[in-house]
Amino acid sequence: MPSLHDPVALGGVTLPNRLYRAPLLECAGNGPDAPAILRRKLEPAAASGVGLIFQGATIVRGEGGCAAPGMTRVHDPAFVSELTEVTDAIHDHGSHIFIQLEHGGLRSMETWHAGYRLEHPNLTQLAVSRPPRFLRALDRLGVFSYTPHILSTDEVYDLAADFGRAAGHAVDAGYDGIHLAGANMGIIQQFLSPYYNRRTDEFADGFRFLEAVYDEIRTHAGDVPLVTKIPAETAAPWFVRRKLSVEDGIELAKRAANLGFDALVPVEVSTFWDMSIVRGRFPARAWHLEQLESGYEEAFGGRVRARSVEMGNRLQARRFSDAEGWNESFCRTVRAAVDVPVLMEGGVRTRPQIDRLLLSGACDMAGMARPFYAEPRLAARLLADAESAVVCASCNNCTIPQVTGADGVCRTPSVLRRRGEFERAGAYDPK
Repeated sequence: MPSLHDPVALGGVTLPNRLYRAPLLECAGNGPDAPAILRRKLEPAAASGVGLIFQGATIVRGEGGCAAPGMTRVHDPAFVSELTEVTDAIHDHGSHIFIQLEHGGLRSMETWHAGYRLEHPNLTQLAVSRPPRFLRALDRLGVFSYTPHILSTDEVYDLAADFGRAAGHAVDAGYDGIHLAGANMGIIQQFLSPYYNRRTDEFADGFRFLEAVYDEIRTHAGDVPLVTKIPAETAAPWFVRRKLSVEDGIELAKRAANLGFDALVPVEVSTFWDMSIVRGRFPARAWHLEQLESGYEEAFGGRVRARSVEMGNRLQARRFSDAEGWNESFCRTVRAAVDVPVLMEGGVRTRPQIDRLLLSGACDMAGMARPFYAEPRLAARLLADAESAVVCASCNNCTIPQVTGADGVCRTPSVLRRRGEFERAGAYDPK
């Protein structure tokens, strides 16, 4: 059985170890300083020895589709060519970087961010089908604002082509592979999910969209290593009857592996954008930082609405409070069913846990996301110390502020103090 320090091949790329930085929001945007921002946020992980970095979700079209403020768009080849500054820096440290491609569909900012809607009143949302009844009810109540554009068959192919072109631009800029955001309620999950997909054309089988995206990427980017998340909607609320079961997820994984995907990331998620994505504690500190209050009010449409979202966040934190290895069972089952590497993330927090996951055959690589906000050079500690644990408290004080456009950084004093102790002890220096 493999150890953390053993190399592993994803397609034609051999990684030096089995630790990866999972996708996070870098909030770099598309301004002239975007490459420098991305380098500043991603290079520390590479410098500390991590085998693979997944750059966070980037949008394949020039307008619409962003799920949060500050997301980077990769439709423009001239802009993407500037990202060689990022890929060169990662490669200089012996690490590798894949870019995650995304489109938000019904999860896009124009549905939930009140300030963004005011600035972009004519934006519609790409939709697989008519929004589900529950979302239409929230629209009538003014919680969300849906003006969906249901994609025609030809438009679905056009969207798949946008994924392919973006992948081609990225490979030209030096990215080692492509990661598809196949979960967390983006457009790919919306095609895969029976909750969202009520189509009657060939894309009624939601996997057909994933096939179309795969074909376009192969056309524009060749045999570049290709990874996708595979969702099971086990965290959906009780009233959602049509959803992806674990068995459905396993079947999707088999089809993806047979199609030619080079690795899979099985994740248990909801049918909604909720705290099933970032399980852990309620971020009380972040909600009440004075400098962020006006941003929350702008995002949610006033003080009262912001407080109601905060209350919903508190309730969600109770439901999804268990933050340890929540995808393990699904990953283990998928790994037994496919012959490509399986990557696991979600509540991975200690080196002994990683060693157990690898040795027991639950996965071929182990990844972390929020812990890299808390410790940008985390990999050095995990690779050097077989008893190490992250300082991240899964408190989400890093994630909630991102709805205001704030940076994704750790804001918890006790965590930052502990990181400072490790810094002074030289724990983040590569061994």
